[in-house]
Amino acid sequence: MKRAWIAALLNFFFAGLGYVVLGERRLLGVGWTIAAVGLTYVELSVQTAAPALYWPMFASVFLLNTCFAVDAFQLGKRLAGASGSLQPAHA
Repeated sequence: MKRAWIAALLNFFFAGLGYVVLGERRLLGVGWTIAAVGLTYVELSVQTAAPALYWPMFASVFLLNTCFAVDAFQLGKRLAGASGSLQPAHA
């Protein structure tokens, strides 16, 4: 269960990194993490260049990261199973 929380937090702050930690959806996780870093750069640039667009973009990124966090948490719980230990599907 602890690993599910770690994956959820990582996916919230760096979309995709939680999947890498869980050992699932690794390629997707790496791709999302790279995209999240790029999107953060754009988001910070929009803040000064077009302040009116910053809050809608921030809200969208916040919602996206929340959804990734919930998905990683649910995946981590499924992988942990009843024993409480992580059992990756792709060992």
